[in-house]
Amino acid sequence: MTKTQKSLVFVTVALLALVAGLALRGTGTPTGAPQPAAIASAFVTPLSTPDGGKASLSQWKGKVLVVNFWATWCAPCRKEIPDFIRLQESLGSRGVQFVGIAVDEADKVAAFVREVGLNYPTLVGELDAVEIARAMGNELGALPYTVVFDRDGNVVQVELGGTNEAKLRPVLTSLL
Repeated sequence: MTKTQKSLVFVTVALLALVAGLALRGTGTPTGAPQPAAIASAFVTPLSTPDGGKASLSQWKGKVLVVNFWATWCAPCRKEIPDFIRLQESLGSRGVQFVGIAVDEADKVAAFVREVGLNYPTLVGELDAVEIARAMGNELGALPYTVVFDRDGNVVQVELGGTNEAKLRPVLTSLL
């Protein structure tokens, strides 16, 4: 796929996610039920890191895991990230791990990570991120989309269309 074709696909996905995200903003309601087999597969799918490495969600098993699907161009995503940074800072030592999965290009993600001082890992899923989000119940592919897992890997909470510290903190502290 040429760079122009790849950019066109990203723009299309971005527009669809933006429209869906705006339509569902604040609903907190997933579009489908996360399926255990699909989630297990998503946990072992290797994704790129902004620095060119590889990682998968499985390396954080055993922690209270908050997986956030986002993009640099997504305004609601950018709005919730400072809350995630604060929660990671205050609860990380107790076993909470935030992981971002960007539906974006690696160079844009790397620049954003530096710009905001992201203190938790982010993976670059590009279009694979949309499929992983679908496996976790996001049938529309809307952004942002956040899934909270307990230490045993069970889905505890799903937020579609943005979340914040006030919503997440009680859930996370109850899992510690």
